[in-house]
Amino acid sequence: SPEEQKESLKTMQVMARCSPQDKLTMVRRLKEMGEVVAVTGDGTNDAPALKEADVGLSMGITGTPVAQEASDIVIMDDNFSSIVKSVLWGRSVYDNIRRFLQFQLTVNVCALVLCLMGAITGFGTPLRPIHLLWVNLIMDTLAALALATELPTPDMLDRKPYGRGDLLINGHMWRNLLIQAVYQASALLWYSLV
Repeated sequence: SPEEQKESLKTMQVMARCSPQDKLTMVRRLKEMGEVVAVTGDGTNDAPALKEADVGLSMGITGTPVAQEASDIVIMDDNFSSIVKSVLWGRSVYDNIRRFLQFQLTVNVCALVLCLMGAITGFGTPLRPIHLLWVNLIMDTLAALALATELPTPDMLDRKPYGRGDLLINGHMWRNLLIQAVYQASALLWYSLV
C-alpha cells in the first residue's frame, strides 16, 4: 500500500537494481512526502523516473538519448563525483546570489531612506540622480566581482539543503538588511546635517 511504501522510504537510503516501475513509484511517494528527489539513470527504461524527479541526472557516455532527453542534467564524464561537484558549486552560487541581493537591497534601502527623509524634512535630497546612478554602477560591478567570485568550500556539503519552500531572502537576511540600512542612513543623515 502507499502508506507502507512511505514508511519504508523513511529508512531507505539507496535503491538500485530495481524495475522502472519501482523507481517511478519511489519518486512519486517521496515527492508526496515533500522530499526533493534526484534520480540517476542511463537507460530508456529510466526515462519516466528521470522525468518525474525534481532533478534527473543521466549519463553522457553510456546513457541512451531517451534518458538524456528526459533528464535535467547530463553527466558528461559518467562519474558520480561530478554530482558532488555540481551540488557544491550550486550551493556556492546560491549563497553568492543571496549575499549579493542582501548587499544590493541594503544600499538601495539606505538610499531610499535618505531621499525620503530629505524630502519629508524639507532639506532636499542629499543624493542627486547622478549620485544614485554612480553608486549603483560602482556597487553593481564591484559587489558582483567580490561576491560572485567566492569559491565553494567543502563545508558547504555538510549543511542540509534548502527546502522547497525556503525563501530566497529569509527573515535573518531581512533583519540584517534593515539594521544595516538604518545604521548607514542614520550615519549619512547625521553627516549631511552637520
